[in-house]
Amino acid sequence: MNNPLALIIEDDSKLAYLFAEALQMAEFETETIQNGRSALERLALMMPAVVVLDLHLPDLPGSDILTYIRSEKRLNNTRVMLVTADALKAEQLRNEVDLVLLKPVSLIQLSTLASRLRPLTMT
Repeated sequence: MNNPLALIIEDDSKLAYLFAEALQMAEFETETIQNGRSALERLALMMPAVVVLDLHLPDLPGSDILTYIRSEKRLNNTRVMLVTADALKAEQLRNEVDLVLLKPVSLIQLSTLASRLRPLTMT
């Protein structure tokens, strides 16, 4: 695996598939997790280059996952792309993430933004 890893944390399976397609177009390897608790467990074992994070997840909110990512020194280089329909919460978290996308998000929009993050991960 030469491509950087993107972890998609999204409970809507259709959106998760769309995000995976977009990130693969931007030359990322992808892994998808659909609930907050499993995402936190997986993040304890890996260092993804990019996390695509929904805020409203089963078991544990995305904001808790973001807090975990930002508190873990080994995840300092992980870029977080917040993807949510909650514009108010997204604005509150804007300074803690690298990108904010408001749903609905198009495949091309996500792929283009992911491509912009990719060179940052290849250091």
